[in-house]
Amino acid sequence: MSIANLSAQQLRQAANLKEKIAGLEKQLAAIFGTETKAAPAKPAKKGGMSAAGRARIAAAAKLRWAKVRAAKTKPAAVKTAVKAVAKAIVTTKPAKKKFTMSAAAKAKISAAAKARWAAKKAQAKK
Repeated sequence: MSIANLSAQQLRQAANLKEKIAGLEKQLAAIFGTETKAAPAKPAKKGGMSAAGRARIAAAAKLRWAKVRAAKTKPAAVKTAVKAVAKAIVTTKPAKKKFTMSAAAKAKISAAAKARWAAKKAQAKK
């Protein structure tokens, strides 16, 4: 059952129960001398992978496939194929540096935004 389907009386009852639980938790904290939490919060999920990490994984995959292809042809060709792929991996370009805004540009944008808000507030007072 969702909250949207509850009656006003059921919502009041739920709120009262929550208040009682909070009070009991405070009492427990006073007895034990520490704060207690009902449920630990889940840690925030950290984002993705860096460009360098993706490049390393792609390079390793290329190297594996080069070995597989070379093994199908000639054993002597394996070494040359692996060397060529390894050389390509080493010579890959690093990721481009992200664009950062200058302090002057930030100040200019901030001043323009403040002017817009000041004009909007002045117009609202009229």
